[in-house]
Amino acid sequence: MVSVAVFGAYGHTGRFVVAELMSRGFDPLLLGRDAARLAAPGLPWRVASADDQASLDAALAGAVAVINCAGPFASTAAPVISAALRAGIPYVDVAAEIEANVDTFTHFAESAGVAVVPAMAFFGGLGDLLVTTAMGDWTSADSVDVAYGLSSWHPTPGTLASGTVSRDRRAGQRVRFTGGKLEYYVSSAELPRQEWDFPAPLGRRTVLGDFTMADVVTVPSHLRIPEVRTYMTAGAAADLAAPDAAGPAAVDDSGQSAQTFTVDVVVRRGDDSRRIVASGRDIYAFSAPLAVEAVVRILDGRTRTTGVASAGAMFDAPDFLRSLSAHLRIS
Repeated sequence: MVSVAVFGAYGHTGRFVVAELMSRGFDPLLLGRDAARLAAPGLPWRVASADDQASLDAALAGAVAVINCAGPFASTAAPVISAALRAGIPYVDVAAEIEANVDTFTHFAESAGVAVVPAMAFFGGLGDLLVTTAMGDWTSADSVDVAYGLSSWHPTPGTLASGTVSRDRRAGQRVRFTGGKLEYYVSSAELPRQEWDFPAPLGRRTVLGDFTMADVVTVPSHLRIPEVRTYMTAGAAADLAAPDAAGPAAVDDSGQSAQTFTVDVVVRRGDDSRRIVASGRDIYAFSAPLAVEAVVRILDGRTRTTGVASAGAMFDAPDFLRSLSAHLRIS
């Protein structure tokens, strides 16, 4: 069997990735710091740490690719990418951290032809695939709005830790993509609220504007769109910000939660607009088929470029979305 390494394999998203790899016929190689937690599933495993280069090199020996599921990615992405490049194997991660993804594009632009795909997850990856598909034959657009309609958002410990790291790096500033660049700014005002008409059954919901997600890195990395705006349903944002925020609760044997999502993308150019909508269940579980499908396509050569690239640049976006039909509804 083909061995794909999963760094952070015993984390919430990591466990979904391991299960998805097994369902696709791969032999997951579990990597992380804690030997006891690695050994528990009874699969091949190796202890490795992001701050120990030698351990990463040893851990990746014999693997054909690595998927990094261990946040905060500000700490793990660069070391694991570097180890993947030394091993000559492709790297995919599920990072939703804006600054960590910027670092990846900035510092690994020259990756000797090895595929490096950051943000191959619900936030960053899915939005980029949807925007790229909506663009169609357009080579540029004036703006894109990506509205996230989450029924709830019960964050994992990794999400909370990554959020803390990002806030610390921003030192109280907010971030947005406007005028063709990332802009950091200070504001004491609450995030603006507006009504967004999602397709049925979600319908009209209050969303927060300037709720900036990783799409502001992935989309502009290859598409000429000077204004990239993301929105979040107010209820989900309140869940995330709650001081006693609880993690996702499994409702079936797969470990998935009952959470549902709708992602509504509107691209505008002049007086014209194009829209695409995706819906599914459990943002964390959904990141697994995204990341694993990326690895499958890289290994069998279904890529459009080399080096560091976002999902929409690396893959045929419409075909990639069609491959997710068991997990995603597109309209």
